[in-house]
Amino acid sequence: MGDTGLDGSSMRRAPDGSDPRAASVTYRREALRIADARHFATDYLTRSQRDLRSPVPERASEAVHLVVSELITNAVKYGADPIELTLSLTDDAVTVTVRDGDTTLPAPRPADPARVGQHGLEIVAALSQAVEVRPEPSGKRITARIALT
Repeated sequence: MGDTGLDGSSMRRAPDGSDPRAASVTYRREALRIADARHFATDYLTRSQRDLRSPVPERASEAVHLVVSELITNAVKYGADPIELTLSLTDDAVTVTVRDGDTTLPAPRPADPARVGQHGLEIVAALSQAVEVRPEPSGKRITARIALT
């Protein structure tokens, strides 16, 4: 079952029989504000802590918000519709997955403190236990795993 937001987003809750620790939202690029994705992450983490009694340490919560911001920013700047954000929680990590409709895979750049901008994947990698970039038939998927400990 889904809801449609004022920004044109559509939110899915986990269907019956699936993992209740996951939630997704789909956005249109032209209507998406990065703050919308951060609010979705805040709501998800708050619900997870309340409903599932799964504590998320402040450090991990801050990392999730920054990873969401960086991956969604990249999808808006370089990707294509639809943009989907999925958050899932396990006993030891929060997984952030962003899919978009552009098949061009991001290429990591060597660290360069003099470079202005384009440090998003470096930041995501620094905050994450693991980062995976995968092509999909209709775009790409980037998944970051943020440890809870």
